[in-house]
Amino acid sequence: MSLPLLSYPVSSQNQRVPGFEVPGDEQPYQYSTDRLLSGQELDNLILAAYRRIFNEQQVLASTRERSLESQLAGKQITVRDFIKGLLLSDTFRRRNYECNNNYRFVQMCIQRVLGRDVYDNREKLAWSTVLATKGLEGFVTELLESDEYLDNFGLDTVPYQRRRILAQHTTGELPFERMPRYGQDYLAQLEALGNDFSSDRQVVEAPYLRPSATVLQIAGWLTKAGGVALAALVLAVVLSWFGWISL
Repeated sequence: MSLPLLSYPVSSQNQRVPGFEVPGDEQPYQYSTDRLLSGQELDNLILAAYRRIFNEQQVLASTRERSLESQLAGKQITVRDFIKGLLLSDTFRRRNYECNNNYRFVQMCIQRVLGRDVYDNREKLAWSTVLATKGLEGFVTELLESDEYLDNFGLDTVPYQRRRILAQHTTGELPFERMPRYGQDYLAQLEALGNDFSSDRQVVEAPYLRPSATVLQIAGWLTKAGGVALAALVLAVVLSWFGWISL
């Protein structure tokens, strides 16, 4: 049984306050298909979509959805459909959904899809209820069909972090793409398995990576033999220059 989205109070975040600053280089570039794009511009738009939905460390060749890219290039789907396909891809599910609890996953999706941080824990609870009752696809669909998404990005614009930098501040907010893809609870599970993520950890070389004494001895002999052969070749070339020998 699916439940309607619970109500939650909104707070005065940057994107909810009208801005009067003059646009400059510090403002986010808006990638959109509302005009005819060249091949390079379309590639830049696709890369921007990957960087928006996936963590920067996950933007790899293995995460590419070439079928979706082809459909977008052929104008068979909109940018919003492309974003939805990335959110429902197997790679995104394995690397972001399955390694998080619902609250952390909801926060991450709101940051990357709506371009803002969550208002409070009640909003996390509201969207987590949607995720629990409608599943991942239902949650993604409701998020992309929300008035907030359509009013800010529509069908043709790649989501971006809204008003990350303010003219009155010397530094802006941390880009959402650089935030950890899993929460503290999953980190605790990894540490319970024996992983050490502390800053003063000692890196121990695995024993199977250390070559045996015999291998090191043979490698030393081969290195010396190669050095002697190279020196003889250089000497022969020099002597041939003076005509003392012919090669």
